[in-house]
Amino acid sequence: MEAAKKGIITPEMEIVAAKEGLDVKKLIALVACGQVAIPANNRHHALSAEGVGTGLKTKVNVNLGVSGDCKDYTLELEKVKLALNHGVEAIMDLSNYGKTNTFRKQLIERSPAMIGTVPMYDAIGYLEKDLRSITPQDFMRVVRAHAEEGVDFMTIHAGINKRTIEAFKRAGRRTNIVSRGGSLLFAWMEMTGNENPFYEYYDDFLAILREFDVTISLGDALRPGCIDDSSDASQLSELIEMGHLTKRAWAKDVQVMVEGPGHMSINEIAANMIFQKKLCHNAPFYVLGPLVTDVAPGYDHITAAIGGAIAAANGADFLCYVTPAEHLRLPDINDVKEGIIATKIAAHAADIAKGIPKARDWDNKMSDARRKIDWDTMFELAIDGEKAQAYYESTPTEEKHSCSMCGKMCAMRTTNMILEGQTVTFHSEE
Repeated sequence: MEAAKKGIITPEMEIVAAKEGLDVKKLIALVACGQVAIPANNRHHALSAEGVGTGLKTKVNVNLGVSGDCKDYTLELEKVKLALNHGVEAIMDLSNYGKTNTFRKQLIERSPAMIGTVPMYDAIGYLEKDLRSITPQDFMRVVRAHAEEGVDFMTIHAGINKRTIEAFKRAGRRTNIVSRGGSLLFAWMEMTGNENPFYEYYDDFLAILREFDVTISLGDALRPGCIDDSSDASQLSELIEMGHLTKRAWAKDVQVMVEGPGHMSINEIAANMIFQKKLCHNAPFYVLGPLVTDVAPGYDHITAAIGGAIAAANGADFLCYVTPAEHLRLPDINDVKEGIIATKIAAHAADIAKGIPKARDWDNKMSDARRKIDWDTMFELAIDGEKAQAYYESTPTEEKHSCSMCGKMCAMRTTNMILEGQTVTFHSEE
């Protein structure tokens, strides 16, 4: 951000401009004013830089990491490989068990995708202390450790403070606090009587992030955990705080992303995107979902894709994937794939709606292949060509240029034949 303010073109800016088909001078202006972030820790040497924000393609994040009940790092690395093969732009390590830095270091060494973490999750295992006995300086040690390892962006729950907790308690909620980091900070504050250390010592944390060029992702500790809690005083009071924190970070040349709502009915999503962009000065918006109904456990990759497409079409810049395992268990590798595909569909659908340059070209190429009944090209262009091909081949067809749904009555085949001057027959073709 400092380079952008001075008009200096960095290698990361050149990479992002090339990927986005954007004039680098326009990109510099967007980075300088905070509307675009390029999360790129100066120690993440495997990174292929990506931009997040105004006028850029909607990016997709995948959450990975171990828990106390699922400690298999080998499986997590398989998920990393799958995510990278599907072209996701970001991976967040949300490990919350044991010494997580071995996995994180492997992740940073091999990943061209930007890497994010939530230091609050790691504090208890890293420090080997009970929550109540952790000090603000201890939290700072964890943030520094993650920055030194090469993490590109960190979720810091700095917006939950004594003011927003007062609003939360006064308003009442159906599902209270559903953010894991937010609930831990709330518990720490209530047990110690102290202010949120990430808020109280915000400038000290910013100094660490600036040293390593880490982007701060302002975590939504008070995000709604059900549609009945959306757009309430708790959520909006925290968003107001995050607007102030955004400006304070930019003043220190620290790039910012702001995290957004988790559960929200469809009719509220567009307005919430406007609130965020207005209150947080057009900082990039990073949303989880939003999940548009609470009654679909096992299918929440679909509820989130619906909300994510609407959110991104109305201004959100970065979608965190949700898998079918959401609310139920740690996702397995198949869940990860389903979550990635659903979220990529939502992101691409939003890019078409936003008029992102060349977004529609992909769909036009697919439509041309369908008109020509060119199966190989269709499979090559598909978001999940392997699945598409497996479906097609699972029921063999008599007619090469059709599928088992329509056979010789394929509309494309019929129209093509007529336009080519051929006669369409069925019973006499044999």
